[in-house]
Amino acid sequence: MRFTIRLTALAAAALLTLAPPVAAQTREGVMGDLISDLTQLEKKVIDLAKAMPAAAYEWRAGKARTTSEVLMHIAADNYFFPAVLGMPAPAATGITKEYPTAAAFEKKTLAREALIAELEKSFAFLKDSMTAVPDAKMDEPIEVFGQKNTNRGMWIMATAHLHEHLGQLIAYARANNVTPPWSK
Repeated sequence: MRFTIRLTALAAAALLTLAPPVAAQTREGVMGDLISDLTQLEKKVIDLAKAMPAAAYEWRAGKARTTSEVLMHIAADNYFFPAVLGMPAPAATGITKEYPTAAAFEKKTLAREALIAELEKSFAFLKDSMTAVPDAKMDEPIEVFGQKNTNRGMWIMATAHLHEHLGQLIAYARANNVTPPWSK
């Protein structure tokens, strides 16, 4: 009996660990889809950052950003997109609605482990921000970088931006003989 209860508890814990976050399960519509996509993007970016050795963090393709600079750019924009939409980034980042603050943040130099921790915090902030947006706000207009858009359009842009840089990081990893963990 004790073995059965322990096994049941372990099985329940495993299912909770593997289940998507509650917000992603219950959110419908475009934002629900975006949060689900973001969850997958986050896992791939973080897994790839962890799979790459410290030496690969200084690698760059030609004049493009180094791996480390790409990862810091991702973290910066994970804070910046919500800030533009009225959700203040954590004060420690120094990021506001003004793009130069995001550009300054991404210029920081962090050791590999600290950079991975910052990425994790930035993804949590982005996901929490997306979860907090009510559907009624999705059609609200916004002007960013002199262009008219909607809240929905900005959230789509945020996830599209992450896809762009995930592709870049995959190329960087392969150039450094690192196979993306989900491709093994």
